[in-house]
Amino acid sequence: MLWEILSVAMEFGFVILLFGLFCVAVLYSSVGHGGASGYLAVLSMSSYGLMESLWLKQHSWVLNLVVAGIAFFYYQRNGFHNFKLTIPFIVASIPMAFIGGYISIDDFYYDILLSFVLFWASWKLLSKNKINPKTDDLTFKKAIPWGGGIGFFSGVIGVGGGIFLSPILLLKGWATPKTAAATSALFIWVNSLSGLIGANVSGELLIDWDIMVYFVSVVLIGGLLGSMYGVKVANEKTIKQLLVIVLIIAGLKRLIQIIS
Repeated sequence: MLWEILSVAMEFGFVILLFGLFCVAVLYSSVGHGGASGYLAVLSMSSYGLMESLWLKQHSWVLNLVVAGIAFFYYQRNGFHNFKLTIPFIVASIPMAFIGGYISIDDFYYDILLSFVLFWASWKLLSKNKINPKTDDLTFKKAIPWGGGIGFFSGVIGVGGGIFLSPILLLKGWATPKTAAATSALFIWVNSLSGLIGANVSGELLIDWDIMVYFVSVVLIGGLLGSMYGVKVANEKTIKQLLVIVLIIAGLKRLIQIIS
């Protein structure tokens, strides 16, 4: 009897976990993100939180590939992507994300710094009423350090980098919210793939494909719904507001880790 009760409880907990991943995919894909920071938060609050950080990062990267790929497809197909804007960041980020994937730093200090940066970016975006993109101001020389830095830190913490790239593009006036979403989606996809390739090359690929079937199924549906909403329904102002919510959630996740 007790075993049956425990089995039901475990199954219910797994359903809640899948629902959490689904919600993350819907929200993040609407702004062109893969959702890695959200997946890490959801997984950390479940029994999977006991898994080593490499396991969590790599499973989040796989989910990133699915959701960011869907988001990019929809945003690009509807004319919001600008390769001239994206390529410099990707070129700089790939090798740095590869390197960052090998590095482990003190979580406490890193979480404090990252949460501060995310909250600051949220505040700046909220206080910036108008966004007048000046793509011509973005040169390859300007994009390289930004792309490299984002790629490196993304590799260290196991995210695709969208939580860094999107606010930078908007605050620097290099893109509109929807163009930033398209750019971030491709950027995230490439960085996540780079991280997984790095893990595979080093012989440390820890993907549990049996469980990923369930994870991928729910984020696939969530990514489709969120991407269609972001492209077809939401206006530029709404996308910016959703991005702020995503940044705040990512920042809160880091603060919770510090407290716990």
